Amino acid sequence: PYMTRLALLSILVVLLPGCGGDGSNDAETTLTAAGTTNAAIGADDLAGVKSYLTDHTVQLKRSTEDFAALAEEYDALAKGVDYDHARLLPEHRDEVTRILEDAKQTWTDANPHYERVEGVVAGTPSLAEYDIILDAGSSKEEDPESAVPFDLKLSDGRVLEQPGNLFNLTESMLWGTRADLTGEAEADLDGDGKVEFGEALPEARVLASAAEAFQRYAAQLDTEAGAWQPTASDAFTALVVMVPTMSEYFGQWKESRFVRGDAANSDSFNVVSRLSDINDIITGLEVVYDGVEPAIADTDEAGAEQTGTELEELGAFIADLQAQEEDGRRFTPEQADQLGSDAQARAEAVAGQVSQHAAQLGIEIEQ
Repeated sequence: PYMTRLALLSILVVLLPGCGGDGSNDAETTLTAAGTTNAAIGADDLAGVKSYLTDHTVQLKRSTEDFAALAEEYDALAKGVDYDHARLLPEHRDEVTRILEDAKQTWTDANPHYERVEGVVAGTPSLAEYDIILDAGSSKEEDPESAVPFDLKLSDGRVLEQPGNLFNLTESMLWGTRADLTGEAEADLDGDGKVEFGEALPEARVLASAAEAFQRYAAQLDTEAGAWQPTASDAFTALVVMVPTMSEYFGQWKESRFVRGDAANSDSFNVVSRLSDINDIITGLEVVYDGVEPAIADTDEAGAEQTGTELEELGAFIADLQAQEEDGRRFTPEQADQLGSDAQARAEAVAGQVSQHAAQLGIEIEQ
């Protein structure tokens, strides 16, 4: 969650003087709330960041619109059997199977469109609430302090208070990892006589409400992304906050089915590997760094090249792990811990360098 990223930023404030250089720039003076644009980095330099963001938010909006339409269709079928999920599959097997297969594909298509811009969204204070809503916020029961800022109102009058972020919520319904959000009836969707991972009947009212919220907030993000005018402070803040989040993501990967297999008890991150998500996030952060690197190079050419290289190497490290996993390798939880520690160390080194570059350029990083 975003609070975790803010905690990492606070750690960097403390550690920065030891990251290199002569310490003549006091890091703490640059890590104060602000929104200024340094003259060395103008709108043209960051135009690629904005277009990258809006290209993906448009696609996310379209995917969530399709997802909401499928959820409405599913809800109509459920309403036709008085929301008796035990009747839903026997009486509408073909329709239910088609809708849920299409919904899963739509969800899977939407996922990378968000992950590729998560570094920008979560790392930009004016946009960060959408990361809480869509991808990072917890439920009220899990952690009230990092819980999502919305409730789900169901068509029968029930209210699910701060139920968790929308990607995780919808994943757990579609793939059946939260029994409280699926119908009690058996969901042998393929008719082979057994219920396996991924076979579930989402509670129709909950899915319809979650899908409506998903569509609505994705549309709001797209609108705000279109109006956003990125500043140098935004770009450096995103890099400093979001690059050193590796341990958080590797911890989620470790608890997922991609590492623990059938022994996993995680509600989420079981459909798209967290390695894929991390790879997408780093790709987006490389776009951000491309926007500021020329200005850094004007004052420290060698430092700019070093930071860029180390960020690329971090991305290559993650991409290699993802490729191994896709080729069939199953990493152990112990390996996940070690790999996460390695990635975090690389990431903190990059973030420390970016913080130094910001200080040299007089660019303030927001908390």
